[in-house]
Amino acid sequence: MAPRSRTVSMEPPELGRTAGLAWARFAPDGAPWGSLLVLHGAGSRKESHYDFGRAARAAGLCALCFDARGHGESDGPMGAGVLDDLAAVAGELPRDVPLALRGSSMGGYLAIVAAAALGARAVVAICPAPADGLIVALRAGRFDFRADRPALEAFLAEHDDLQAAGAYEGGLLLLHAEGDESVPYQHSVALDAAAAGARPRRLLVIPGGHHRSIQHDAELQGEALRWLERALR
Repeated sequence: MAPRSRTVSMEPPELGRTAGLAWARFAPDGAPWGSLLVLHGAGSRKESHYDFGRAARAAGLCALCFDARGHGESDGPMGAGVLDDLAAVAGELPRDVPLALRGSSMGGYLAIVAAAALGARAVVAICPAPADGLIVALRAGRFDFRADRPALEAFLAEHDDLQAAGAYEGGLLLLHAEGDESVPYQHSVALDAAAAGARPRRLLVIPGGHHRSIQHDAELQGEALRWLERALR
């Protein structure tokens, strides 16, 4: 069977704010078959993932990219209220269809630890950063976003991603570049092993690449969207 072709529209997203959090929503013309919350990495912002938002819209998903606190146009520093923030922006997505999360690096970590609380049916985590690695970077001052460091460090210490993966029973797709210079691909291997109850579950380690190479790879974006369609439907 030949793969379905989809036209990716360059029409701009709908912009809005919820609880001081800036977001951009990519809604398809017809009724969506799923909702997708897109979580960026440390020091990034929602615009960095507009390419995936457009691709998700073309595939029939309603996708929402947002600026985490301390980033982009959102108010205040990132701190202890991360899960409340994710719930607030997820509320701007259709609720009559299953929810999925797609996160990169720090966003991948947050997607994994927040999935159960948000009732997400599936998670796509790209080069997800480990909680302990995020704490080390935070203490070393390597992040350039605004943060309530004691509160954020406490959040990271209390929300272990390996434990969260072990308790998660939804779908989990892990993608990691073998050449990742920031987060070793072995962390995704460990997450995949921990997530024994996740269904469906898939790990893709891509030869070469670097920490950001997978996020904007059109072929891998398409693979993630096809996996989400199977997982959500």
